[in-house]
Amino acid sequence: MTFEYQKNPLIPAEKIKNLISNFNNSGMLFGNGKRNKIKLFEVDGKTINIKSFKIPNLINKIAYRYFRKSKASRSFEYANKLLDFGFGTPQPIAFSENHDLIGLRDSYYVSEHLQADLTYRELVEIPDFPDHDNILRQFTRFSYDLHQKGVEFKDHSPGNTLIKKASDDKYDFFLVDLNRMEFHDSMPFELRMKNLCRLTPHKEMVRVMSNEYAKASGESETLIFETLWKMTADFQYRFHRKKRIKKKLFFWK
Repeated sequence: MTFEYQKNPLIPAEKIKNLISNFNNSGMLFGNGKRNKIKLFEVDGKTINIKSFKIPNLINKIAYRYFRKSKASRSFEYANKLLDFGFGTPQPIAFSENHDLIGLRDSYYVSEHLQADLTYRELVEIPDFPDHDNILRQFTRFSYDLHQKGVEFKDHSPGNTLIKKASDDKYDFFLVDLNRMEFHDSMPFELRMKNLCRLTPHKEMVRVMSNEYAKASGESETLIFETLWKMTADFQYRFHRKKRIKKKLFFWK
């Protein structure tokens, strides 16, 4: 067993290990648990979030044991990197891995649970969400700041940014689902636009984001919008084509 712990005097390591050992028989399920399973636990007055990653296939069992870091390990490492850069993410606590003779068997990432006011998804699905334009513009500035620090959040999708209201017109942003990230010395324009193209299918939202990104970066708003909208449309086409193909292949489900 591999266990790495973020020293936290309020939550003893042995309590965390015990929660992981009893993960299948305790805790409250959070989300649908279709791929990875997340459960919430109450520990000394704090709500703890434990993510159990899907058991990998044979190739990945070997890869995650000998050739690359597991998703749990990367989540823990990247959370700490984000905090070092000054970006929000739920406070990391620990990660744990169990191995068998072949390789990685199961793995867990532990963090404090953050109760958000909304996610970016609400902005996509509810056009008249209160303070919509302001939140979207602040989110765009947050994304630009990530890019300036060379942070490529590869799962920059609608459900993976938690948003909390900090004051009457200010919002804080917290990234979750962190195991797919890269850190660069700098990010070229095309890569930065690609990083934003999965967020919304709505042209008007892309237009607002392009306007705010141009204000932050000093780059051409027209170029940003045309590039980002093309990448967004291409992504949406591939996404829906993939769904149609899966529906035909698995018609009985």
